[in-house]
Amino acid sequence: MIVDDSASLRQVVRIALRGAGFEVIEASDGQDALGHLDGKKIHLVISDVNMPRMDGISFVKAAKQIPAYRFTPVVMLTTESGEDAKEKGKAAGAKAWMTKPFQPTQILSVVSKLIAP
Repeated sequence: MIVDDSASLRQVVRIALRGAGFEVIEASDGQDALGHLDGKKIHLVISDVNMPRMDGISFVKAAKQIPAYRFTPVVMLTTESGEDAKEKGKAAGAKAWMTKPFQPTQILSVVSKLIAP
C-alpha cells in the first residue's frame, strides 16, 4: 500500500511496483489508509510523513495497534531527513526510511529486502 497525499508520487511508486509484479493499494493520507486495513493481507506499506488529516507517524502508530498489521513492514518515504523525525518513525514501528527525491530502483531494492519471496 502506498500512502501519500501527492497523486503524482503515488503514481511513480505504483508504476515501479506494478512493473515488478506487485499489486498496489493507494491511500491519500493516514486516515484513508486506515480504512484499507480491513483484514486483507497487506505485505508492505510505503508512507509519507507529512499529510493532511493524519500524518504518517500517527498512521503507523495506529496501524501497529491492529493485530493483523502489527508485523507489516512500513517504509517511510518523505522529504524529512532529520534524525529526530527518523527516531519518531522508528519508535512508531517503521522498518526503513527513504528520502525524496528517489529512484524507482531504490524503492524496489528496499521492498525486496522487506518482503519475503
